[in-house]
Amino acid sequence: MITASLVKELREKSGAGMLDCKKALEASNGDIDAAMDYLREKGIAKAAKKSDRIAAEGTAAILIKDNSAVIVEMNSETDFVAKNEEFKSLVDTIMETIISSNAKTVEEALELKTNNGTINELIISKTATIGEKLSLRRFEKLEKKQDEYFGSYIHMGGKIAVLTLLQGSNEDVAKDVAMHAAAMRPLYVRSSEVPADVLEKEKSIMREQLINEGKPEDRIDNILVGKVNKYYEEVCLENQIYVKAENKETVSKFVQNNGGTIVNMVRYEVGEGMEKREENFAEEVAAQLKK
Repeated sequence: MITASLVKELREKSGAGMLDCKKALEASNGDIDAAMDYLREKGIAKAAKKSDRIAAEGTAAILIKDNSAVIVEMNSETDFVAKNEEFKSLVDTIMETIISSNAKTVEEALELKTNNGTINELIISKTATIGEKLSLRRFEKLEKKQDEYFGSYIHMGGKIAVLTLLQGSNEDVAKDVAMHAAAMRPLYVRSSEVPADVLEKEKSIMREQLINEGKPEDRIDNILVGKVNKYYEEVCLENQIYVKAENKETVSKFVQNNGGTIVNMVRYEVGEGMEKREENFAEEVAAQLKK
């Protein structure tokens, strides 16, 4: 019988997750040394030791296949590894697996089967062989109808990836919109998608700014209307001024003039919002030499 205390002991010894420890013990008939060997053979024990390290580099990638498209962010500890062919192959396998599935969350995606075990097991194995913490941070899958078009754009070798979906128009316009989004960093497609609490916070800040500027109280609400519209121009794709426009037309108007409307847009920038590694490459090499 595999007891909780036995699982706990192996977990503390190996650094591996509870389910991996339980599986290892079951495969080893409760022999903790054999279970440890099992984890090492699978690369799990080695990968677990890297689990608390910072992985904020990596790549953002897109795969389009027929009427489906998937965009993913896969993280590594260093940009050097992100350019590694083995890492790129891992990302390709993950995208191919996800695009053929109904997975909605990262947790569901990690359990999907590949030719070499689940995606999670594959990441653990590659973490052990490549020597850095690797993780699937996020993904989104889009489906299109027959009258819709995908657009995609990868910037700086995978530092930024944008996937767009237009109804009507064509793939060239969809790609132009993706390129615009890569450059201008919209947070939302349209103003109706801005969460109410986010908008109220912005309006509160704007109101305080106007009061501090000495604007009359009875004029503040009217001034706020213009400021909110300006905010939408900054954060909403449809409201932004199209970067290649000569007449200051919005992205929405640009797409409309080309016979389409924007359905969706997903923009990933590698490592955004994540803690970054602080040590530089020279320091890292020096640290390795001291071991």
